[in-house]
Amino acid sequence: MRIILTMIIAVCCQFAQAASAPVPTRIVTTDSGLVQGLLDHGVSAFKGIPYAKPPIGELRFMPPEPVAAWESVLDATSYGASAMQRYNRGGATDLSRQIATVYTTESEKKSDNEDSLFLNVWTPAPDDRKRPVMVWFHGGGWDYGSGSWPVYDGTNLANKGDLVVVTVNHRLNVFGYLNLASIGGEKYKHSANAGLLDMVQALEWVRDNVGAFGGDANNVTIMGESGGGSKVSHLMATPAANGLFHKAIIQSGPALTAITADASAANATAILSELGIDKTNLERLQWLTADRIMQATEAVAAKTPGRLRLAPVVDGDVLPRDPFTPDAPRQARDIPVLIGWNKDEMTIFNAGAPWFGRMTEGQMKQQLGGMFGDKTNAIVAAYQNAYPDYSPTYLFNMITGDSRMALGSVTLADRKAKQRAPVYMYYLVWETPVGNGVFKSPHTLDMPFMFNNVDKSVAITGESTEARILENQMSSSWIAFARTGDPSNPAVGSWTPYTAKQRATMIFDVTPGIQNDPKGKLLKLMAP
Repeated sequence: MRIILTMIIAVCCQFAQAASAPVPTRIVTTDSGLVQGLLDHGVSAFKGIPYAKPPIGELRFMPPEPVAAWESVLDATSYGASAMQRYNRGGATDLSRQIATVYTTESEKKSDNEDSLFLNVWTPAPDDRKRPVMVWFHGGGWDYGSGSWPVYDGTNLANKGDLVVVTVNHRLNVFGYLNLASIGGEKYKHSANAGLLDMVQALEWVRDNVGAFGGDANNVTIMGESGGGSKVSHLMATPAANGLFHKAIIQSGPALTAITADASAANATAILSELGIDKTNLERLQWLTADRIMQATEAVAAKTPGRLRLAPVVDGDVLPRDPFTPDAPRQARDIPVLIGWNKDEMTIFNAGAPWFGRMTEGQMKQQLGGMFGDKTNAIVAAYQNAYPDYSPTYLFNMITGDSRMALGSVTLADRKAKQRAPVYMYYLVWETPVGNGVFKSPHTLDMPFMFNNVDKSVAITGESTEARILENQMSSSWIAFARTGDPSNPAVGSWTPYTAKQRATMIFDVTPGIQNDPKGKLLKLMAP
């Protein structure tokens, strides 16, 4: 039934689009040339704007270089290519595949492309109003994703908040984080963090050009969910990004540490060995096909116990320290932070597993034992007492999700709260009815709400009055935070700043409200 409804909606949308011709935006002057996009529901959308030279050939694994100027008006009416991807978002069930449509787009048919350093801008008008700017770094870990996913469409958020929304594509996985410094020397000293430097380059583009789109370069909020939250965490400790943004939002993606130089160098050595490359013929790496490099990376990943991590590296230069260990970075002391997580983060990853819905208490304890050792029984007992209606399947998902998202978010917030700028914490507990409620409150559920995009995301939110209430709460809070650094607004009321002692947390539900330290006793049990 839902699939039929989705098809009907799609046909209606196609009919509506065919019935009215696209209207071009005003031509905007950027540092590199003129751009023109399309009007969408009264918002000017500029898509696929290059912010750096294509990182191919000799520029592969190198820091980004400013984009070359163009002479004619750039057609900014469609998304640019996404970066090379390492993950199939299809999912294991029909329902998860349907939900995946919220996080994919037709433009990703050309996703396997190194030439992917593009960004997208939505603005109520390209004028001189100096609106707040919200820059979104996509999820997908450091391995996959795109700023052009439908759920990230900035039209509704820009329109509701009278602000400018920017989404960014940047290098990922082996192309953004292959540590060649110990093998290739000075030439490759930044290869381990090339993707992080892409994000800095994008923020520099925003600083230099967003004024022409009606944005205020002195009021920029960076934000991201999951891997995007990790990107925001890392940027707060990246000296080259200092001063390029003024507020930060971390959604279900706290990053306390980065990868060590030794571990990343070992990963690079294994990938080069798979390619038959060493110091004597390293220049070959610049000219192999991108597909060949990706194949070698996947081959190494298949042999690697656990997971092959290709992500930012503490290199003493681009990233001189871990993001939030042992404390918050000094350069972030004046950056207000909004941070939080969802109640049942892991269900969306595990709902297709054979054990989902069938797990016994014994199986749950056995699985958790590898994570918590002799703490396991006490943790399970505490969660059973707090959530007596949760089966072992859902307890397992909540405990593993809390260990990753909740504990990290609280730890990061505790450390950040010691600085001058305020911290605000949230916890999304509203449960989606999709799939007869199988997911409860999963990872990614917050994004349609804060982007004001329930109409584009009914596959995960459902279409109901309750979903619209959550959409208004979260989008209004994000807009208020971007505008003033305080997320208080009429939809949720006054939002008390977070302190390590009180841990005031906004509970997002049909009826929102502040609760102090909602999971403190549970998280204390699993803390290291």
